Amino acid sequence: MLTSKSELTRSSPVFRGIFATILLGGLVYIGYALWGDVGNLPGLQATSMGLLGLALVVALGFEFANGFHDTANAVATVIYTNTLPPQVAVIWSGFFNFLGVMFASGAVAYSIIALLPVELILNVGTSAGFAMVFALLIAAILWNLGTWFLGIPASSSHTLIGSIMGVGLMNQLLMPGGFNAHGVDWSQVIKVGKALIFSPLVGFFLAGLVVFLARLILLKYRPHLFDAPEGDEPPRLPTRLLLILTCTGVSFAHGSNDGQKGMGLIMLILVGIVPLAYSLNPGQSPAELSHFVQTTRQVALALTPSSTATNTVLSAAEATPQPDQPESQSATETADLTVNQSSNTGVATIPSVAAARQEITRFLSHGDSTALTQPALASLATKTADTLATVNDVHQLTEGQVRDLRNDMYLSGTALKKMEKDKVLADMPPVEQTVLQDYRKGLEKATQYIPDWVKVAVALALGMGTMVGWRRIVTTVGEKIGKHHMTYAQGASAELVAMSTILFADKIGMPVSTTQVLSSAVAGTMVANKSGLQKRTIQTILTAWLLTLPVCIVLSGGLYWLFLTFLSF
Repeated sequence: MLTSKSELTRSSPVFRGIFATILLGGLVYIGYALWGDVGNLPGLQATSMGLLGLALVVALGFEFANGFHDTANAVATVIYTNTLPPQVAVIWSGFFNFLGVMFASGAVAYSIIALLPVELILNVGTSAGFAMVFALLIAAILWNLGTWFLGIPASSSHTLIGSIMGVGLMNQLLMPGGFNAHGVDWSQVIKVGKALIFSPLVGFFLAGLVVFLARLILLKYRPHLFDAPEGDEPPRLPTRLLLILTCTGVSFAHGSNDGQKGMGLIMLILVGIVPLAYSLNPGQSPAELSHFVQTTRQVALALTPSSTATNTVLSAAEATPQPDQPESQSATETADLTVNQSSNTGVATIPSVAAARQEITRFLSHGDSTALTQPALASLATKTADTLATVNDVHQLTEGQVRDLRNDMYLSGTALKKMEKDKVLADMPPVEQTVLQDYRKGLEKATQYIPDWVKVAVALALGMGTMVGWRRIVTTVGEKIGKHHMTYAQGASAELVAMSTILFADKIGMPVSTTQVLSSAVAGTMVANKSGLQKRTIQTILTAWLLTLPVCIVLSGGLYWLFLTFLSF
């Protein structure tokens, strides 16, 4: 039981001093870095700064609540095996969460963003964009706080994804075509959903297998590994080091995966409110920009269709919107997607930029490429190259240029990734394939970056959440999943499997739930050790997992409608 340890944590002046120092130092650094980025921007209004501050507080509030759930799982085993005192464990875990966040690739952050409707991402600076961000974050916070209060290890990943789906579905319902329109990228939802469904199964069976094999191999030589701790006596030094190592690994893995989920949303907020500072990566040198411009022009040529036909224009029938097209796409607008080809040069002129943006947005929403898709990409590539060719630094661009450039880059990069997955460009010559890969990397480097202060803010929120609210979830994981006290081997096996699973998911850019993986792993070790499971706890956890998606979908969808209807950002 944690009663005495919890009291020690609350009353320790050293713990409070470390907590206050970390918090104050982090806030000073974040404020200094943020003001350095936006303090000298032209035309920045006090209302924009106020909205930015509010949005950041809400976004970091989600990560703070995430710390209640997910990071608390990392310390459960070391606390319940007496490996580390609670106050030491949570500070240790918070520090390695910080390192995990700081070394994160950003791939998970932008895979989460990819779940959002394309039109809301492109217009994140509008009322609809802000309504989207606030609705999904507030819905996720409310569910996280509710399940934490009840001591249920619910999935923050499921919570956030359900909230994103709710906003997407409500946005789809409010569109002219209703549910005949396309507002949710279901292929991406299914991809992420598979990771969230299979990862706890992997945790359960793999952790059980590790304990089973450990008993076969080590029981005769290291029987103490399979004993429950007695009183407050810590384990032997080698065992203690093993448990500290696995706790460290889970904490680091959690920071590198779960910490990114808030990063992507924070970047959306920053792009929407202060696009001049955060829409494009400011760290690119003139030489890198020049190389990217050259690559972009090569891509534009590679994607421009060639033909001996002359002046091919869409017919009236082709210009008529198809049943699966948004009603807002009129025949006149579609007719602008014209391909004028010359028999003399064999090279086609490409669609206007406005028409190209419309075509790529349609492609990403509907998922079907047409003869117009590649020319549209060529048009956006040409526009991107022409804009960047006029400057040596992205800071020399105007706010309007930055917004358009980022949107064009986002559309191009996402479309190329989808076309690669669907093998639409598989028959292109190898040389052109190489150029396309270089172009995609350039697009990602320019748009998918995360400033250091954002990483620090997320790491700080996660760590503070753990230090403040760790006890409820730790108690459930340590005391209420199995019928018997956790052994040293069980604690090490559960965290070793959780660490490996989460790090692998981070490497491939897939979001997984630390809570689900570790809770399932603990349950797996209990079964393998024949310790038994507390059915009531397991039923409660499974019920919460099943309810998370539908509840968050309804909650975030309702909040999105409410904010759109009654509030003006």
